[in-house]
Amino acid sequence: MSTGTDTAAPAVLPAAPAPAEDVRDSAPPPRPVSDLRPPQRAARQPLRALGRRLRAVALRSAAVLALLGLWEAAPRLGLADPTFLPPVSEVAAAWWELLGNGQLGRHTWASLVRSFGGFAIAVAVAVPLGLLIGWYRPVAALLGPLLELFRNTAALALLPVFVLLLGIGETSKVSIVVYACVWPILLNTISAVGNADPTLVRLARSMDLSTPRLFQKVILPASVPAVFTGIRLAGAISILVLVAAEMIGAKAGLGYLINASQFNFAIPQMYAGIVTISAIGVAFNQLLVTIERRLSTWRVPS
Repeated sequence: MSTGTDTAAPAVLPAAPAPAEDVRDSAPPPRPVSDLRPPQRAARQPLRALGRRLRAVALRSAAVLALLGLWEAAPRLGLADPTFLPPVSEVAAAWWELLGNGQLGRHTWASLVRSFGGFAIAVAVAVPLGLLIGWYRPVAALLGPLLELFRNTAALALLPVFVLLLGIGETSKVSIVVYACVWPILLNTISAVGNADPTLVRLARSMDLSTPRLFQKVILPASVPAVFTGIRLAGAISILVLVAAEMIGAKAGLGYLINASQFNFAIPQMYAGIVTISAIGVAFNQLLVTIERRLSTWRVPS
């Protein structure tokens, strides 16, 4: 017999089962659609890029090829006198013959030494002088009238003066190239310095930058496009002026080759010299464009 009130023991409930893990939480994230492309499509990407480049080259070369085709067809169809305008195939044969006997290489080397030598001297003189004139207004006011006088005087008009003063040797030919190349580089450099962003200049001055550092960090980078425009113009002028100078009192050079071929009525050789000059001009311009792009990597492409 129990003497007190019986207290019932609490019932022990079974533990609730742990919630099952969500399969979605443990599954790897789905792959983007772009990663599901087949391997064949990825393998075609280099071929497509190559195809785009070939189409771009073909588009740029279409006009040149059309001109060569017209040049070849016009004399053969009677549209032009083949005596004075031989087909391009004959010009190519004459060019190959001049290359084989060494004449083309000798004349080309003589012209390149004169042209590039004068061009390099012009760049070394005109760029620092242009920076000086463009930065210091008193110097610009002093030399401005003199620059206007000489830049409007054609270089070829002064060729007899250079010949009289310096002779018919190499000095007069290099000097006329220097004179002709200085002006486009000088004027473009002066304009580039004068058109530098005044806000950047004031900001650089507020940071207590010295003048050399100001030129290095602000003026020179901002002036590169305009300066190289003048340099590219000077590169073309250096070849054109030299060819004209070599036609007077020269014994070697592409200008001499063209003039001598005309006198000897070797018309294909004359056109071969002209084509060589054009090829040198195009290659030199592309070299300057490449250098300009390397020095202008800071620019945002448009």
